[in-house]
Amino acid sequence: MRYLMMSMANGERPDEKLFAEMAAFIEEMTAKGVLLATGGLAPEGVVISSAGDEMTVTDGPFAEAREAVGGFALVEVGSKEEAIELGRRFRRIVGDGTSVIQQVFGG
Repeated sequence: MRYLMMSMANGERPDEKLFAEMAAFIEEMTAKGVLLATGGLAPEGVVISSAGDEMTVTDGPFAEAREAVGGFALVEVGSKEEAIELGRRFRRIVGDGTSVIQQVFGG
């Protein structure tokens, strides 16, 4: 089962300790074959909306900066519970904030 794990940006610059802890976590998950991809996301983006034949392109995609997804990890685990546990470990490393976990189908 694959899960997309997204972390909301909090606007704070990570310190060296956080970088080191995240590097160790990423290395561990990569060695176990769980981590498929990871990365940070730029705060700006584009939203494309359609209604019939009309297409609208606007800046976005979020109303407020704190709602923006700041980074992601794509993991492959045996269950939703395993994905949640990885999310909990991540939040313990990075501290207060919000993460969203969604199962990825197909592919």
